[in-house]
Amino acid sequence: MRFFRPSFLFGASASVYTAVNGLNVLISNDDGFGTANIRELYKAMKAFGHNVYIVASVTNQSGMGGISTYTKDRNLTSDSEFGIVKKGANSIGTDPNDSHIWYFNGTPSSCVQVALDYVLPRYTNLTTFDLVLSGPNYGWNLGPFLYTLAGTLGATYTAVERGIPAIGISGGYGVQTPYYDVNTTTKAGLKDPATIMGQLSANLAQQLISSVAARGGGPLLPLGYGINVNIPYITSFTNDSCVNPPFIQTRMTGDADVDYAAFNETTGLFSYANLVEPGTNQCINGDCSLPGETAILNVGCQSAVSVFTVDYDAPIGGTCKSGPDVRNWLAPLVQYANSSTLVGGLNGTSTGNATVSTAPVPSASTSAIASSGGMKISASGAALMMGFVAMMLV
Repeated sequence: MRFFRPSFLFGASASVYTAVNGLNVLISNDDGFGTANIRELYKAMKAFGHNVYIVASVTNQSGMGGISTYTKDRNLTSDSEFGIVKKGANSIGTDPNDSHIWYFNGTPSSCVQVALDYVLPRYTNLTTFDLVLSGPNYGWNLGPFLYTLAGTLGATYTAVERGIPAIGISGGYGVQTPYYDVNTTTKAGLKDPATIMGQLSANLAQQLISSVAARGGGPLLPLGYGINVNIPYITSFTNDSCVNPPFIQTRMTGDADVDYAAFNETTGLFSYANLVEPGTNQCINGDCSLPGETAILNVGCQSAVSVFTVDYDAPIGGTCKSGPDVRNWLAPLVQYANSSTLVGGLNGTSTGNATVSTAPVPSASTSAIASSGGMKISASGAALMMGFVAMMLV
């Protein structure tokens, strides 16, 4: 919890569709398949008309980074988090009430791999997912150090390295809650923080989808690219001071923390503490004029959106500026910090907000959308999808 469309740029695994009923979306996390945040994001993405699956850990796997581990036990040796699945059940399976929600007794990275290599070919008629969302995590994942440490980001860059566009999302609310404790309204008369974070996250994903569709189609991100999102503490339990934060363009480095070993002279034990070091905060690639994501979260009610790549090589001759500007694909929802007027993330998309549907969940055999590969969004397909979404706006 500590947390253009030329084919030579994007690869040739995807094919253009003339009609799109929705993207095939995988959601994972490091907090567990039964948490409120992941379930509210699941609902919000389904409300946009997408075909959504969850494959996530059966228990909390925070801080695992990109570690990939697989259980040696065929059956669970203890109940799942929140007791949703009981001891003795298979180490992989579905939620008792939804065949699109899977759990696995493994790390976030291995859950993504199990989704791609087991659930997808055996239990759907798909060949790949078009987008992977990881989170929203309970607790921020800011800066390069937590990028490597967080299970939320481990699931994200595992997907990116498998050739699938991915977005990692983390929130400032650090107390994990089960999905069945989500409030329709809080004592303050507002939506539950988990619902708001789910809708904010879905709106960001939908902005990317809409932007790509408006350009005539293509994969959602170039190969090797991912996005890290951090959402501030949502105050809707008590007041409305931060319930609709704007999305701000950021970079990972800049005021970011790294850990150091803090020794307690009384107990003789170590614990981690935070330290800001120049080695963590060099701007080598990307736009050095952007604020660091840590700095933006420290400002208050603003969400940070950083675009990253999994190419860790140092650039030749200083900085690397070639390639598509993915940040433009996130506009107008994701804004620059110096914009004259900042628009909240819940009302900044061209297609409106995700509205949670209460319709029964279809079975896996009827809800999976046939696909011959990763989906490219075509302009005509986007129009069809927008018409579907128009009926569901908040």
